[in-house]
Amino acid sequence: MFEFSWPWLFLLLPLPLILLLLKPAANDANTRLRIPSFASHNLSNQSIEPSARKLNIIEWLLWLLLVTASANPTWLDEPISLPNEGRDIMLAVDLSGSMTEQDMAYNGQYVDRLTMVKAVLSDFIEQRQGDRLGLILFGDTAFLQTPLTRDVKTVSKMLSEAQIGLVGRATAIGDALGLSVKRFASKKESNRIVVLLTDGQNTAGNLNPEDALLLAREEGIKVYTIGVGSDNPRGFSLFNMGSGGSNLDEGLLKKIAEQTGGLYFRAKDVAGLQQIYAELDKLEPISADEQTFRPQTALFYYPLLLAILLISAMALIKTVRAMKEPN
Repeated sequence: MFEFSWPWLFLLLPLPLILLLLKPAANDANTRLRIPSFASHNLSNQSIEPSARKLNIIEWLLWLLLVTASANPTWLDEPISLPNEGRDIMLAVDLSGSMTEQDMAYNGQYVDRLTMVKAVLSDFIEQRQGDRLGLILFGDTAFLQTPLTRDVKTVSKMLSEAQIGLVGRATAIGDALGLSVKRFASKKESNRIVVLLTDGQNTAGNLNPEDALLLAREEGIKVYTIGVGSDNPRGFSLFNMGSGGSNLDEGLLKKIAEQTGGLYFRAKDVAGLQQIYAELDKLEPISADEQTFRPQTALFYYPLLLAILLISAMALIKTVRAMKEPN
């Protein structure tokens, strides 16, 4: 589509004529007006009556080209859709030994907690188009499996490859939260969210959960905590022996969520976890307004170039005629 950025500049088109009409009023009646004319046979400054002076077609064309260039003609290409600005979400997933507890009903059978979390969380990840996701896995300590990225397929793949005991059999909630805060340090202007999922209590790590909570509050990071596990355990985990990881510390998880502006959820079954992820979309919506961008091509240099060529041609003609005139 073709348009002018400043079409109101075309109001200047009659300006030369207005100046010619007003010029005699500013001069004495007996004063003769001297105006250089490119079209006149006498190319030197000539003395003419103000009322007799007129702009020829070449001069009008030159003025039209200059005004057109000043109005900035522009060609707009078809709109291009831009991805909506999404959220920065860090997923912190517990890989402690208690996650092997087979008390979650899924597809007609009981599976361990991590299997259920992978199945439901994978769907959540794949629906996060426009968001940047990262993945932290924690056990005895926490480590960054995937930095923040829009490549949600990679995040989902890394989660599916996670195994119980990969980082030990204990539960380092403080380390997981602290590492999440650290990874958000360079994202000051983004909507920073942590989803921390665990089935136990803090039993290991180098950072106390209280200290990690203080860091999250200072950085303005919102934390949603999810406690996983059925009220009626069905299985027995060798990893869980003596770790105390199966005792869900709901008090800590609620405190972390409340003091950072998030919420605490309890996922007792698959349906409950699915509902939690749906609720997160409502609590942290992204802009539904589609953003578009229209590439622009400036065209002002075409009339400007024509004007320059016209001036050059007129000057050349004037010079040649001047050389042919007798002294």
